[in-house]
Amino acid sequence: MAVPGVGRVQRPVLVIASGNAYKVAEIGAMLDAVELELRQQPGGLEIEETGSTYLENARLKAETVARLTGHWALADDSGLEVDALGGAPGLYSARYAPTDHERIHRLLRELGPTPYRSASFNSAMALADPGGTTVLEAEGICRGEILTAPQGHGGGYDPIFWVREAGMTYAAMPGHLKDKLGSRGKAARALAPQLKRLLGLG
Repeated sequence: MAVPGVGRVQRPVLVIASGNAYKVAEIGAMLDAVELELRQQPGGLEIEETGSTYLENARLKAETVARLTGHWALADDSGLEVDALGGAPGLYSARYAPTDHERIHRLLRELGPTPYRSASFNSAMALADPGGTTVLEAEGICRGEILTAPQGHGGGYDPIFWVREAGMTYAAMPGHLKDKLGSRGKAARALAPQLKRLLGLG
């Protein structure tokens, strides 16, 4: 008679500190996390991002979710920095205006017709252990420039961020290129080997 669960290897649980199922899947794919049981953070959880850097915000989210769930937790924080705007919107990228459409148009209005349109997407990731202590972190940067009008369909500022290496906007980039060239993909790649070792997978 078979005993339920016997002989079945239990996968380590990793909670992605996000309520966005798409983002959870995207980060899982970037980590090549097939050996992990990925979960998203508890429903209704809102964590105030009070850090002064992307890493501080990522740590804050990872540590809060780890303590609440008792599992390993991974968080990221990202922002767009436009050189001609002194690095704005930066940490306030998601709060620059109420909707993606309004955020894009505010940015284009403030940037105006200047030819100096260099910018970067910046991402930081932090991994917290089940006790709520950050044990691993990484950052990634993707350089590009801001177009004068959106091209393609995508979330956030993706339709106006042109990546020269890819020859297209962030919005038009397929998944494998985002993994390779995107700021979140670079941070995830830097983190993945040690994350797997810490979770006993390598």
